[in-house]
Amino acid sequence: MIAHTQAIILRVIDYQESSKILTVLSAEHGKIALIAKGAKKPKNKLAGILEIGAVLDVVYYHKPNRGVQTLTEASLYYSTNTFRKDFDKAAILYSTLEMISQLVHENEVNNPIFEFAKNFIEWLGDSGETYPSVFAYVQLRLAEISGIGLVSGLTEIPETAYLNVSSGKISEQSEDELSYKLTPAQTRFLILGMSTKSKNIFKAGLENGELRQLVHHLDVYFKYHIEGYQERRSDSIFEQML
Repeated sequence: MIAHTQAIILRVIDYQESSKILTVLSAEHGKIALIAKGAKKPKNKLAGILEIGAVLDVVYYHKPNRGVQTLTEASLYYSTNTFRKDFDKAAILYSTLEMISQLVHENEVNNPIFEFAKNFIEWLGDSGETYPSVFAYVQLRLAEISGIGLVSGLTEIPETAYLNVSSGKISEQSEDELSYKLTPAQTRFLILGMSTKSKNIFKAGLENGELRQLVHHLDVYFKYHIEGYQERRSDSIFEQML
């Protein structure tokens, strides 16, 4: 079967002397592996476009019982040029894509995550200013899309609030030993993040130490609710922003 769809590159590895194997999130078949034969050759038509974060229009031969599909054509829908020139944007992009790769199983079609990833890449690439707290917002949105979104009954920012990992509630009470006390800025960020998509959320006043701590708290939340969720290797790049 010949498939023609859009795909987001999550990972690229060299294969033998001249080829590459891509892990992509495709609109039609979910997360799959594609082999791009000869892509390492300088004159190959795919040279230069097979980079992490690129959004492509692709054509490949798809066989359900095959672990790696054969890529035959690819053209850029959205380029990674911006991320090559901007370290902060690249750091957020890599952490986001690594997280998405963990949330989608092999051959699982997940249109909400695909659309979020595609729109996010374009938004991040085109945005004029980069805020490190964007990644914490990504965590909130992916939790919501994955069906484990945080909930809150708070109508204002209290002096003391907790992220209760087991229930996913933001409340003034600690429910158990797996509850994290939040700073006022962390609470404000979470409440705003659950209720708005405005850029004002990135001006919630999070200090770097608070942001690093909040990202950790949200990772623990994912580990509790998503089986097999692991530490991100790209975090060492992201933390250089802080």
